[in-house]
Amino acid sequence: MSVFFQKVVWITGASSGIGEAIAQTLAKEKVKLVLSARRADELQRVAAQTGLPSSDILVLPMDMTDIDSFPDHVETVLQHFSRIDYVFQNAGITQRSTVADSELSVYKQLMDVNFFGVVALTKAVLPTMLSQKSGSFVVTSSVAGKLGTKQRSGYCASKHALHGFFDALRAETYNDGLRVTLVCPGYIKTPLSFHALSAGGQVHGKMDTNQAQGMSAEAFAKRLVKAVSKEKEEVYIGGAEIYGIYLKRFLPGLLSRILRNREGV
Repeated sequence: MSVFFQKVVWITGASSGIGEAIAQTLAKEKVKLVLSARRADELQRVAAQTGLPSSDILVLPMDMTDIDSFPDHVETVLQHFSRIDYVFQNAGITQRSTVADSELSVYKQLMDVNFFGVVALTKAVLPTMLSQKSGSFVVTSSVAGKLGTKQRSGYCASKHALHGFFDALRAETYNDGLRVTLVCPGYIKTPLSFHALSAGGQVHGKMDTNQAQGMSAEAFAKRLVKAVSKEKEEVYIGGAEIYGIYLKRFLPGLLSRILRNREGV
């Protein structure tokens, strides 16, 4: 029997891309799903496509920047399912602008969604998992969370910050039965680059070639779910771009030269 069977799984960013693919993958494991994102209509679409009975799905629209609402959202989940076993945090935005051109407000928006929103939801759920003596946080970082690339400075910073926070959380709560998995995707075929922020905070509106040719979100989700079932602490999923993480560790000078002459991840 799957380790996910009948577990309560809360997925943010569930209306599209990686989050949607994770929802569809886990639905096959007969979990109980909480689906969150801003667009309620898209969440309803994803819920219908899972094939799960309505009693096993809670559609819970939420904005990752509205952190004051998180305790109430946690209470809603607990009233519906009584517990929370997994939280898959996927909501995020990226950017396409240089440091010199980027307005400070763009960095604030990136950190609010990619870091502070994730931290706030984690802290809202944490007391429940500690009282259960079990629970897992699965956090979508990026290859950009392990190295820095051009025109992604704020995105890279927000993803780097996740590693520091969740490595610390893992160390603090491991003996309490909690687990943390950080996943670093490479190029995954999602709308992430299309919705990227420009220097002034406008929507980029273009799909990057590397992302358009990347791994499917469905293939990514299957590999991630397998890794989480094995309680992996950190996992890298993608194509050849994943090797940049190893170059950063063992041949940082070579990686630096490569990144100076290409676009970011």
